[in-house]
Formats: sequence, C-alpha cells, structure tokens
Amino acid sequence: MINIKPFKALRPNPGFAKQVASRPYDVLNSAEARVEVQGNTHSFLFITKSEISMDDDINIHTQPVYDKAKENLTAFISREVLFNENKACYYIYQLIMNDRSQTGLVCVSSVDDYNNNLIKKHEFTRPEKEQDRINHIKTTGAQTGNVFLAYRNNENIDTIVEKWKSNRSAAYDFVADDGIQHTIWIVNDSEVIDEITTTFANQIPCTYIADGHHRAASAAKVREALGENATPESNYFLTTLFPSNQLQIMDYNRVVKDLNGHSVQQFLELLNEKFEVTLVGNTIVKPTALHQFGLFIGGNWYNLVSKEGTYTNDPIGILDVTILQENIFTPILNIVDQRVDKRVDFVGGIRGLQELEKRVNSGEMAAAFSLYPVTINQLFDISDSGNVMPPKSTWFEPKLRDGLLTHLIN
Repeated sequence: MINIKPFKALRPNPGFAKQVASRPYDVLNSAEARVEVQGNTHSFLFITKSEISMDDDINIHTQPVYDKAKENLTAFISREVLFNENKACYYIYQLIMNDRSQTGLVCVSSVDDYNNNLIKKHEFTRPEKEQDRINHIKTTGAQTGNVFLAYRNNENIDTIVEKWKSNRSAAYDFVADDGIQHTIWIVNDSEVIDEITTTFANQIPCTYIADGHHRAASAAKVREALGENATPESNYFLTTLFPSNQLQIMDYNRVVKDLNGHSVQQFLELLNEKFEVTLVGNTIVKPTALHQFGLFIGGNWYNLVSKEGTYTNDPIGILDVTILQENIFTPILNIVDQRVDKRVDFVGGIRGLQELEKRVNSGEMAAAFSLYPVTINQLFDISDSGNVMPPKSTWFEPKLRDGLLTHLIN
C-alpha cells in the first residue's frame, strides 16, 4: 500500500503568494523566464531557473547556476518572502480552469515506493534532464518541483478533502495571470492527518505518475547518492495526488517538417491504404473519438479514421500515438524515433489546433496531425502492464505552480 506523509512546507507569506507562484521550470526556456519575471522580484523562477539572475550567455547546467539558486532561495527566506511551516501538515490544492475544478492532496511520497514500483511510471527519462534536477536538489537542499500523481478515486478520501475545504478558510486563494485560480488549504489537525495517512496506506494500492517523471527519478537518485548521509526527509519527495475522476488529459499533437519526398497527392494516396481519408476543407478537425485523426496539409483539413488492422488491443498497440507511428511516421515518413528525430515536433493541446495551421501555413512544417487525447484509464493500463508510452503522449492541464509548497530535505 502507499506510504505518504505530511511535511513542513517552505511556503510564501500570504501577501506574496501570487507573486511567488510560478509556472513549472520545464515549460519555459531561459529567455521566456526572463520576460516572465519582469517587474516581479519575488517570482520563484529566480530559484527554479536561476540563470535569469546571471549573464545571458551562462551555461545553465554549470555549478554556478545551481549555487545561484541556493543563494536566491536563502535570500527569499531572509527577506521573509518564504517561511518554513512549524508543523508537518498536508495541503489541499484546488485548481479551477475554465470553470472546471480539480483538487489534489499535497504530501511527500516514499522514494522506496517509487523504487519498488508502487508509484508507477509510463515514460522513459532522459539522463541530462535528470542530472539537472539532481544538481539543483543537492545544491539547494530543496525539492522545488512537484510530481503530479494520480490514483483511482476513493470515496473516503474525497469525503475527508471536501469536508476540510467546506469547514476551513484557505491559506491562499488567487487567480494567476493565465486565468487559473489556485486555492490551498492547510490540513494541520493531527487526527485528520492520521486519517489521511491511514486511508492511503490501507486503501490505495498504488499511484501513477501523470507528470514529473524526471523530478521523481531525480529525487530517488539524490537519496541514493547521499548514502549514509541521507536525511529522513530525503527518503520522500514532493507530490500532489489527484483522484482519477478529476483529471483531464489534453491532446498532444504532431507537426512534421517534410513528407519524405512525397507530393501531397502521393502522401494522401498512401494514407488511403490504412485510413479512411475524407476531405473537410478549411474547418479544423478535432477528433472526437479514439482512432480518428485530423490532418492539415496543403491548406486543407482531412479526417482520417483507422481501418481494421492498423492497431492491436494491447495497452500500447491501441494508442492513437502508436497507430500514427506504425502506420504513417515509420513506413511513409521514415520518422522512426520521435524522441530524437528533428523532423517532428509536438504541440500541446493547450495551444489550440490553430497553432497547427499556423506552423504549416508559415512554411515551417509540411503537415500537422491532431489526435484524440489519451484517457486516464489507458495511462493506468500501460503503467500496470510495465510498458512505456511513446514520447509526448499526454498533456495535463491545469499545471501546478512552483513555489507555493516546497519540500526541504536538509
């Protein structure tokens, strides 16, 4: 069963919460982060992307950048922008986006559970991205990035969370610049804390990484590297757990630079072998069911529906990203590995399907594919089977903000 525990969060003084809260470090590049913090000296990006405090040409993966993150974190504490909770607590984190609400439990989860696959994965990690967060955690002594976990919804946990939300005032409640509302309650009652801990231990057999594979892997490797010097807090890592019935996975679409030497007409003829291809025209095709795709090419949208034999019923073979790979990308476009092939790029659903049109119409890309989102049950099935999803299969929104709740491991 799952081992979670409360923790003493490093968090903003209430008057600074909205200024501190920042988008996750891995959704912004350095240039975008420099723009984001203009006029806001309290942004947590000064800690998660500390290169913005340094010269533009700095190598962001060198030790001075991690040292600057530690320096900035210390400064935030000394200026009383951030303070450390005096009691280990759970935290309830609600996000509202476009009138849709989802509520998670912020806690720390066990590194041993991660290593023993009670916290299940569905993606490969990249060593260079792991190493960046390892260096950041070791230097700052802080886990600043939240790992987004899902679990099969449980009525007892729902009841505890909703009761606390209804009967307590929120510690933070603000609407960020992107229109998403962030509300956090502090669960500091010892009996309720024990009830939550026990319920997860007795009733939740496993959790699933929805977003944050690199952050989880890095936390585990930091604990391993510390060896005999590991602290009790380094045995755990920062997580927010969401019940599956509240989660929304958005589409994760593809654009390709060329047609591998084929003309548009030749490409469409080749697609006809595996798909029912229908010309739609200038109306955007947003798939409404599994195994349906939109294709934008040559100024027109086409509707594609997979024919029999284009997929299998195993957890990986039934995915639309697999159908796309095995029936179009590999045999027709000669794009064999989407992780490394520079001829393909990925567009998260939050950017809208107009972004696909824009990139093709600009001449940058030759074609774009819109996909139906992976379902949460598909993610669970793949994780349970021990398989790994193709790259860039899931896009979760809304995203948790960094800086509101940080876990110190020293």
